[in-house]
Amino acid sequence: MMQLIGMLDSPYVRRTAISLHLLGLPFESRPVSVFRQAEAFARINPVIKAPTLVLDDGTVLMDSQLILAHAESLVPASRSLWPAEPAQRLRALRLTGLALAACEKAVQRVYERELRPPEKQHAPWLERVQAQMHSAWRALQDEMRQGAVPGGAAGQPIGQAGLTLAVSWHFTQQLLPGVLAPDEFPLPAAFSAQAEALAAFRAWPHA
Repeated sequence: MMQLIGMLDSPYVRRTAISLHLLGLPFESRPVSVFRQAEAFARINPVIKAPTLVLDDGTVLMDSQLILAHAESLVPASRSLWPAEPAQRLRALRLTGLALAACEKAVQRVYERELRPPEKQHAPWLERVQAQMHSAWRALQDEMRQGAVPGGAAGQPIGQAGLTLAVSWHFTQQLLPGVLAPDEFPLPAAFSAQAEALAAFRAWPHA
């Protein structure tokens, strides 16, 4: 059975776990921390990058985008998390890119806060990162206002765009409370709340 290495407090690990669940691909979750258990993680993947996916034949994959590209290749089109229609797929790619950009900036802010002592934190950098994060969420809010609802794909209750948006929003609310006001971004906030009620999200909660 495939093994997913990494902690569910990582939005990238959680995104991967929920995606594998929805795709119907069995896997074992191994919550190894890249910080507290770096030596143990290095024995699995010397790069110490989460998520890491160990395949049945021992092949080690990393990076959620690449892991999920491989996962999609293992399932029929009827289980895909991406729309089949080209225009819808293009819109889903744009929404996913914006959600990943927002997530990346949130992670950078968390790392800056958790890994650097306050006297070494660079205020202009933090301001830039926060501005980029807000820009991504404003773009997502605008896309959703224009009708780009990141709903399901094929027979799935949610597609990859919506899944990534929901996980990114929830991560930011958990780790950076107060940074994103739900009343400023009501559509992503409401969508994420609905997604968190899905069985696949409840099965792999932010930990």
